[in-house]
Amino acid sequence: MAVQHSSRASKTMNRRTSVTVESLAHKYPVPNACRIGNLIVSGAIHGVDPATHTMPKDLTAQCAYVFANMKTIVEAAGGSTKDIIKMTVYLRDRDNREPLNAEWVRMFPDPETRPARHSQPLLVEGPSLVQCDFMAVIGEPD
Repeated sequence: MAVQHSSRASKTMNRRTSVTVESLAHKYPVPNACRIGNLIVSGAIHGVDPATHTMPKDLTAQCAYVFANMKTIVEAAGGSTKDIIKMTVYLRDRDNREPLNAEWVRMFPDPETRPARHSQPLLVEGPSLVQCDFMAVIGEPD
């Protein structure tokens, strides 16, 4: 998996760094995430299989890929899932949260350290049943 950190200006002139994971790159000229200092903010993360670039038809598989892709992106930006402080989830059917909650508990098993989460209706065309974005704050190195 190739990770591309792109910046047109030198780091002394531009403190914002775009983060693009090659296998998850958008078809538009938009990075997967952006980092300034210790703050990481993602764009839309889809439930696509990064190996085949296909979207599964069922919500359970899409949720699994959304969380896996989120993990890949936050790690490419220099963080980990422990650094995620807020996640917004967009669901086509907001009454069907069981697959989402299963992945949520799998990624964030400790109820005392889970990030904030908010859900919104997913209002896009196409096969996507779930999407997310996140904010993360990376702590000081040990």
